[in-house]
Amino acid sequence: MASEDLSTAIRAALRTADPRAKVMATRALVRRWRKGELAHAFSVTMPDRPAWPDYLELRPPGQMPKRGKGGSDRNRQALWHSLAHIEFVAIDLALDMAGRFGGAMGRAFVGDFLSVAADEALHFALVDRKLHSMGLRYGDLPAHDGLWASAQATAHDVAARLAVVPMVLEARGLDVTPAMIERVRAQGDEHGSRILERILDDEIRHVAVGARHFKDWCHKAAVPTDSAWISLVKEHFAGVVKPPFNDSARLAAGLSRTAYGALA
Repeated sequence: MASEDLSTAIRAALRTADPRAKVMATRALVRRWRKGELAHAFSVTMPDRPAWPDYLELRPPGQMPKRGKGGSDRNRQALWHSLAHIEFVAIDLALDMAGRFGGAMGRAFVGDFLSVAADEALHFALVDRKLHSMGLRYGDLPAHDGLWASAQATAHDVAARLAVVPMVLEARGLDVTPAMIERVRAQGDEHGSRILERILDDEIRHVAVGARHFKDWCHKAAVPTDSAWISLVKEHFAGVVKPPFNDSARLAAGLSRTAYGALA
């Protein structure tokens, strides 16, 4: 019999600042949800911001140091630290999606995004371990706040959140990761390339989850999917949808080439 409701557990994980503790809290709540130990109820609201380590220096994206593409130790550390930050914030993005919108969107929506959160927790753990092997910890370098800014801009509207976070921000990862894999492999880091391949495979599925629920929302709202997506991205995304695109990965994730091509 479920004694605690889902929103309370999600909020607690979002309010966990220590990176490893957040990973453990996320895994634990997903296990409890799958076992039926958390009631599908939403008694508390989600925080405006999740808790992050107080030693993490956040900068606007435009003030981040330029990262080189060479194989120097400094460039490699900057790359993996950037990936660690993306995966850490992705845990909170998936948790917030389930906790903020799950009451209205239903159990299948909740289950999908909790599965995404569990994957992101695993990704962060893999990248964090990689960072430690390089003599670094997450938070040793500055990070930008652009990902959560997009979450805040879409906190009022599940369609906008789906359009921007999985279908723009995560989809961008599908475009840039293959070249990153080749660059890391060319530097002789086969272990790193395998981590990135695992992340890419999972991210195709994550984008597909977002695209599927967005299409379902459009169907229920009786609006055309492509034009609704284009309109929401124009309204709520401050960045640019830019090529080159990984069309095969985007197709596998269910994204419309007509739609993203119209914004390129």
